Amino acid sequence: MSESKSLLSSPVQIYALGGLGEVGKNLYCIENDSSILIIDCGVMFPEDSMPGIDYIIPDFTHLKENASKIKAMIITHGHEDHIGGIPFLLQSVDVPVIYAPKIACALIRHKLEDNRIRTNTKLIQYDEDTIVKAGDFKVEFYHVTHSIPDSFGLFIHTPQGTIMETGDFKIDLTPVDADFNLSKLTRFGDEGIDLLMADSTNAEKEGYTSSERTVIKGIADVFSEASGRLIISTFSSNISRIQQIIETAIRFKRKIVIFGRSMMSNVEAAREYGYIKVPDESLADPEDLKHLSPDQVCILCTGTQGEPMAVLARIARGDHRDIHVLPGDTIVFSSSVIPGNTASINRVINQLTRLGATVVTNSVLTNLHASGHASKQEMRLLQKLARPKYFMPVHGEYRMLKLHADIACECGMNKDHTFVCENGDVLILLNHQVIPGGQVPADAIYIDGKSPVSISTSVLRDRSTLIAEGMVGVYLMIDPKANRLVSAPVVESKGFISSNKRGLQKKASEVIGLEIQRLMNSGKKVTYADIKQTVRTITSHFLYREAHRTPMVIPVILTYSPESNGKEIVR
Repeated sequence: MSESKSLLSSPVQIYALGGLGEVGKNLYCIENDSSILIIDCGVMFPEDSMPGIDYIIPDFTHLKENASKIKAMIITHGHEDHIGGIPFLLQSVDVPVIYAPKIACALIRHKLEDNRIRTNTKLIQYDEDTIVKAGDFKVEFYHVTHSIPDSFGLFIHTPQGTIMETGDFKIDLTPVDADFNLSKLTRFGDEGIDLLMADSTNAEKEGYTSSERTVIKGIADVFSEASGRLIISTFSSNISRIQQIIETAIRFKRKIVIFGRSMMSNVEAAREYGYIKVPDESLADPEDLKHLSPDQVCILCTGTQGEPMAVLARIARGDHRDIHVLPGDTIVFSSSVIPGNTASINRVINQLTRLGATVVTNSVLTNLHASGHASKQEMRLLQKLARPKYFMPVHGEYRMLKLHADIACECGMNKDHTFVCENGDVLILLNHQVIPGGQVPADAIYIDGKSPVSISTSVLRDRSTLIAEGMVGVYLMIDPKANRLVSAPVVESKGFISSNKRGLQKKASEVIGLEIQRLMNSGKKVTYADIKQTVRTITSHFLYREAHRTPMVIPVILTYSPESNGKEIVR
């Protein structure tokens, strides 16, 4: 497009609704006055401090308000933090078409079927030769290496300039999948990249990330040393790792039993498209575990991050229907720790060890995992090959984004041309220049179950209070006509610990009763809301003074009058 036409076109906005300041729920948008192109739509899994939450997804408010401008969604690869939010998005926003690589298409299709999502959205498979036109934008693709086959970076042409988005990547020169297309990346660099958006997950690690092929020996060593059952857990979307485990199990003549809904679904999809090759006779059903010798069993399951409902956590608690830890079991964590999950993982490891299992985790000695993300030297190489004018690090916590921006400066970029953004921050691309420009709504949305309805932060705060401090219920019976308390307040507690619980409840009842009667005798018009607020305030102050605790206080008001024949009304 000529320079005169680009100046007449609307500015292009670039922003993230998820993926900045966090590892997960990636969702990036390219937008102008007539078009929106969505890149990825992932989930993030909750930490221990988020009780009852199943997923965290991006805030779709801006997309709902501008739904008529959405032209397409492009998926870079099939990991949950890039596709897991799609069922939630499609329940509230119409996306005309989703373009995804082959294995990601299969995983998305399974995900929509599992969630019973009926949609008119087209799902179209792309490869490296595909060119997608979405409104005012044109997208080309280049293959990258990652921990799942069919991972791609994007080269986006806009009326105001060009944008490259790497997706998740590392530069693996001996991959188990296809090679990183460095020549095509270099060609895009020669054409000119105005803004580079690149994966920052491993920005703290110097050197190069290990090749996926280095894991094969570590896995084989574990197989050769295990005398009993092998229970191996890895990310269910790490298709390359799963294939290596299966190949090793077959070599050691072990039957493979798969547990975990996501693991079963992903293996099924990967087998369908030829990414996982395993003969039917090497697979066994859960019922076969009763008859197989322990040294003939390899169980493949989910739960590497300590997720409470995943297979490993249920085994650790002893409540899995088919698997109980036996003497001689070896349990392998073939994964890295996602930030925020350390405590959950350690808890599961300790429980499994207490049950008598030998637990093996990734280390410099065992080499059971290779990251799918680029380390510093690969990031430097990317900068040299792409040679962007401006740089926006993505996919990482704040310190990772900042370190990645520093790497760009090491490679010769002007510091003023790097942008360490937060979710919702907007960059403006206008005539090949990039400047900051405003914000869009980008809160985290907490999902309880499968509903797209969000859980508010106040609900999370209440749940945390119940866990940490317990609950105190205060029951009042009031005669509104006589303007009096019928009886002393009843104070009951759950999860609230005190060395003198009954004495504290009796004393609290006296204090609350005096204060409520004083309120009702004040001569002012008193509402039920006034009574409840007074109960909360007096009870909270009293309990903090006496026990230094702040439990949740729940007032319950019962109304009574002689004419009601003893019937009570709860308010």
